Amino acid sequence: MATSGDSAPDFTAPLANGDIESFTLSERLEDEAPIVLAFFPGSFTGVCTDEMCTFQDRLANFNELDATVYGISRDTPFTLNEFRDQNDLEFGLISDLNKEIIDEYDLEMDFDDLGVYGVAKRSVFVVDGDGEITYSWVSDDPGVEPDYDEVEAAVEELA
Repeated sequence: MATSGDSAPDFTAPLANGDIESFTLSERLEDEAPIVLAFFPGSFTGVCTDEMCTFQDRLANFNELDATVYGISRDTPFTLNEFRDQNDLEFGLISDLNKEIIDEYDLEMDFDDLGVYGVAKRSVFVVDGDGEITYSWVSDDPGVEPDYDEVEAAVEELA
């Protein structure tokens, strides 16, 4: 599992930002680091909506620290754009439809009772300009949200 001190696994995936464009982590580091990668199981679910809306509510704080926030889930980029629109999210959401990023970061979880398999564990990584993970938080309980103050403090340490 990716953790603090590791090099962040690089990836290229569709980015839903109102449009759909290609996103490559390593290409974004120079201009956008620190980067907060917030993995979530799925759009339009209660806790995931709360989490992404909380990141939106705190987005000004991250912007002041010159950090960039991205959400990541297995939803299609079209679904993610609708999720962004309905929740007035101003940050981009990365589509990991084929779960390649989830596999690279070793974050796969299943909801057997719902018949849902291979979604992301709720987790947050802060990646610095050199591509190093400087903060990681992974929950085995999808009902638990990250400690947003802790994430912000990890970003502030890089400022």
